[in-house]
Amino acid sequence: MKVAGKVVVVTGGADGIGRALCEAFHREGASAVVVADMNGPGAEAVARKVGGAGFGCDVCCEADILRVIAATEERFGPIGLFCSNAGILAGLDRRSEHPAGAPDELWARSWAVNVMAHVWAARALVPRMKARGGGWFLHTVSAAGLLSQVGSAIYSTTKHAAVGFAENLAIAHRDDGIRVAILCPQGVDTAMLGRDRSNPAALDGVLSPDQVAEAAVKGLDSETFLILPHEQVAGYMRNKAENYDRWLGGMVKLQRRVREM
Repeated sequence: MKVAGKVVVVTGGADGIGRALCEAFHREGASAVVVADMNGPGAEAVARKVGGAGFGCDVCCEADILRVIAATEERFGPIGLFCSNAGILAGLDRRSEHPAGAPDELWARSWAVNVMAHVWAARALVPRMKARGGGWFLHTVSAAGLLSQVGSAIYSTTKHAAVGFAENLAIAHRDDGIRVAILCPQGVDTAMLGRDRSNPAALDGVLSPDQVAEAAVKGLDSETFLILPHEQVAGYMRNKAENYDRWLGGMVKLQRRVREM
């Protein structure tokens, strides 16, 4: 898929990977880049740089997503690429002895942001895309959705669910001209990672948001479902598939290593 000439929406676009995606899509010639973020002024600031529009939007609220979609299509025309990029890392405690110990509120908010926001966007856009012959979804998921996240059962579980939903969306609607890609980096130099380089996600190197956005553009251009900015993840996935028990043993060793940091 060529981004040039497409109307693009990016959630979580005020900072980090989202901001880098907005800037990359603008450079690629998108006809409009719409920036949606809980930080409304931040979204508007990025939108000014890319000549688009910015909206305050809490992706935990389906009505907010619907409002952004409706306003975008009314002002700029049909959305060609919707990027569900907003995400949260909740309940991270690598020394926790109890993966189920986080309160329900953290589980509920993470489920809404990391999973249901993707569902709500697709619920609104799939009928529109089918009627006009196709469209694209890009879901920022994380390598945690393919592997795991030491210290956060919430993040790992919701990101696995996001992968599952993206797979189903891709399977169900390929014949309708609708395509899906998932962006699954490990460590990225954003506020989510912070300065804690003991985070397991940082052990294979920390990429800049611009590097991740560049990988996303290349993956979309080649129409690849799975976009891996950290190439090592493909090897880890093979190890997991070839011998699950050995892979789990390796993750236990990683957890021990991280707890000693």
